[in-house]
Amino acid sequence: MATATHCPYCSLQCGMTLTRQGRSLEVDARAMPANPHSPITEGALCRKGWTAAGLRGHRERITTPMLRDRDVGGWRAASWDEALDLIADRLRALREAHGPDTNAVFGGGGLTTEKAYQLGKFTRVALGSSQIDYNGRWCMSSAATAGNRAFGLDRGLPFPLADIEGTDVLVLVGSNLAETMPPAARHLDRLRERGGRVVVIDPRHTATAERADLAIQPVPGTDLALALGVLHLLDARGAVAEEYVAARTTGWDDVRASVAGWWPERVERVTGVEATVLRELADLLAGADRAMILTARGAEQQRQGTATVLAWINVALALGLPGKEYAGYGCLTGQGNGQGGREHGQKADQLPGYRMIEDPAARAHVAGVWGVDPDSLPGKGRSAYELLDALGTRSEDGDGPRSLLVFGSNIVVSAPRAEHVTERLEALDLLVVCDLVMSETAALADVVLPVTQWAEESGTMTNLEGRVILRERAITPPEGVRSDLDVIAGLATRLGAPSTWSTEPEEIFTELRAASAGGLADYSGITYDRIRAEDGVFWPCPDTGAEAHPGTPRLFGERFAHPDGRARFKTVEYVGPAEEPSADYPVHLTTGRVLGQYQSGAQTRRIKELPDDGPFVELHPLLADRIGAVDGEALIVTTRRGTMRAPARVVRTIRPDTVFVPFHWVGANRLTNDALDPSSRMPEFKVCAARVELAVEVAAPAPAQPVGATR
Repeated sequence: MATATHCPYCSLQCGMTLTRQGRSLEVDARAMPANPHSPITEGALCRKGWTAAGLRGHRERITTPMLRDRDVGGWRAASWDEALDLIADRLRALREAHGPDTNAVFGGGGLTTEKAYQLGKFTRVALGSSQIDYNGRWCMSSAATAGNRAFGLDRGLPFPLADIEGTDVLVLVGSNLAETMPPAARHLDRLRERGGRVVVIDPRHTATAERADLAIQPVPGTDLALALGVLHLLDARGAVAEEYVAARTTGWDDVRASVAGWWPERVERVTGVEATVLRELADLLAGADRAMILTARGAEQQRQGTATVLAWINVALALGLPGKEYAGYGCLTGQGNGQGGREHGQKADQLPGYRMIEDPAARAHVAGVWGVDPDSLPGKGRSAYELLDALGTRSEDGDGPRSLLVFGSNIVVSAPRAEHVTERLEALDLLVVCDLVMSETAALADVVLPVTQWAEESGTMTNLEGRVILRERAITPPEGVRSDLDVIAGLATRLGAPSTWSTEPEEIFTELRAASAGGLADYSGITYDRIRAEDGVFWPCPDTGAEAHPGTPRLFGERFAHPDGRARFKTVEYVGPAEEPSADYPVHLTTGRVLGQYQSGAQTRRIKELPDDGPFVELHPLLADRIGAVDGEALIVTTRRGTMRAPARVVRTIRPDTVFVPFHWVGANRLTNDALDPSSRMPEFKVCAARVELAVEVAAPAPAQPVGATR
C-alpha cells in the first residue's frame, strides 16, 4: 500500500511516497503536477529524505512510558495511565503550591500545526500558565520580527521558491542552501542557466558558494554593516526606485541619512570585505531589473539579527523589489514547520492566527472558540532561552518554573550555553519529555513518554513558502506508542480542563481554522480535502463562503499588511557582536549544519545509512599552522562558556580568523553565546570569541608499585 506524504525534516517538505513492504517501509520520491502551485522539489529528495524510514523498528525506539526511580537511580517501565496520572498529580500539586506559572511547556518547530495549536491551548487553558515557547524561537524569529515591522506580516517567503528562477540577481545572506536544502539548489542552477547571477554571503566558501557568481566572506557578525554599505552605494549611484519609495513606503529619508556615513572603505574595515567587492555587489543590484534577497540563519542568529534583516529589507525596498514579480525579500525557514509552528499559539506572545496575546480583541476571539473567559487566559510568557534560563530558579523577583513538559525538542544539544541549560533542567522538580528515542534531553527526565513519528500520524505543516501541506499517516505506530495529541488530551482531561480536547488531527484543524479566522495567518478557508486536491494551499486563505478563496501564493503585489498599505523603512545602527576576539579568545567561532545530519541529530544520528563522522573543527591552514595543528588532529575549542574536543578539518574555504563547528552533536552549543537580540530574543548562535589549541594528551599514571617491590 502506497501513501503520498512529505519528508519529516526541513522546511522544503519535499513530497514522497511511502510503501509498506511487509514490516518495512520504503521511500520513493513523489513528483508533483507541473502547475503554478506545484511544490518546489518536483519529486527530488536529499539523502536524509531517502533514508527517513530508517527509524522504523529501530532498536532504540521507546515503546513504553519510562519513569525515573530516584531511589535506585534507574528507569522502570510504566503503563500510560500510571505515567499520565503521575504527571497530572505533580502538575496540579505544583500549581496549588506555587501558582500557574510554575508549570511550563517547551515545543518544537517540527511538530505538526495541530500539535503546536493544541500545546498553546493546553498551556493557557489546562495549566493556566503563560510559560510556553519553542525551539523555533531559535530558527527565524529575527526575520519574523523584522518582517512584521517592515511589511506588517511575517511569512518566510512571500512568493513560491521556484520564483527564484525568474529573477536576475539572487543574494543569499547566511544560507548554505546546497547542503541544508539540497533539492532547492536546482533553482540556483536554472537561474544561472538563463543568465541570472547568484551572490552568496557567508564566512565560509560553502557548496552553495560554489554555485555563485560572486562569493563574499565577511567577518562573522558583520552582515548588518555590509547591508548598510550596499544601501549607501545604491543611493550614491542614483539606483533608488524613487517613485516606488514615494508611493509604497514610509521612513526612507531617515534611513537615507543613517547610511550616509557607510562608505565602502569603512565597511571594509568592519567586515573584511574589500571595497571593490562591495561595489561589485552594489553594481549587480543596481543593474538588475529584478532581484531577490534571501536571508537565513547565518544573518539572523545574531544579537543584531532583527536589525540585520531590516537592513537587507531596506535594500530591497530602496530598489522597489517587494511585491514585484520575481523579486523581493524573503527568509529561508529552517525547521519543517518553523512557519506553521509559530503561527498558531506555541510562541510565548502569540495566539492562533498570528494574533498577539496581549490584544484584547484577539483574546476575545480565541477564547470564544475555546469556550473560556478571555480574562482566564494568561499574558505573555518568557521567550525560549529566557524560559530555560529561569527553570528552577528562586529569587526576590520571582521563582522560575519548577516543571517543564518538552515536546519535539532536544534542548541539551540545541540550546545555547548548553551546559548552563542542562544545569537548569536538572534543577526542576519535574521534567517530562515526549520523544521517539532516549535523546540527551530525555535522559535527564523524570518521565519519558514514547510518541509517534511522522509516518505514524497525520497532520498539517506549513513550508517555507507559506504553503499548508498534509502529512498522511502511512503505518500503524508500534504497540505502546501514542501521539503527542493523546498526551495533551490525556493530561487536560486529568486536570479537569474546560473546552474540548480531540485527538483527531482533522477535528483539531477544523477548530484551528475557526481560531485563525480574521487573523494575519488566516487558515479558515483551508481544509484537508483542499490540501489533498491542490497539493497544498497558501495562506492567508480566508473562508469566503460558497466560492473558495484561491489562497495567496504571492504577497504584497498591491499593498503591504500595515493599515495604510505601506511598507516601513526602519533605521538601524551597527553595534557588532556581543563578543569580539581578544588576546585570550583570538578567533571567531561560528556554527551550522552538515549535509548528512539534521538539527540535534536525535533522529539522523541513529540512521545507519547517513554519514556520522561526529563533530569536527573546521579551520584555515594559516590558523592551523599558527597552533601547530594538522588535519585530523584533536583540538580543544574554548569560549567563555565551555569547551569541546573534536578533530581538525583543515580547509581553505573558511576565513583565517574563523573556526566552524557543526551543531548536530553535543559540544558545539556548550560554546555558543546566550546574548539575545533585544527584539526577537534570538540567541547569538552564529558568532562568539573562541580559542583553539591542540588537545594535550595526558599520559596515564604508572601503576602503583607494591611496598618493597623493585623494577
